Amino acid sequence: MIGDNLAMPFETTVLGLRVTVTAIDFLAGSGIVAICRHGEHEQAIGILDLPLPDPPPIGAEWIHAFRRWAA
Repeated sequence: MIGDNLAMPFETTVLGLRVTVTAIDFLAGSGIVAICRHGEHEQAIGILDLPLPDPPPIGAEWIHAFRRWAA
């Protein structure tokens, strides 16, 4: 549901770097991840660890709902 409803790509800041979230994926052992790109580098970041920009992208309520469910 997150991948189907979250407006992508969008930019956010991870560890002080501007990244572009290009996709949502599921990785065994990591769960739901955001695929983040900075320049030529790409990194999967757990969706629960992803800081959202202000204002959040359309569909971010699905991430908030997953956070509540996972807690």
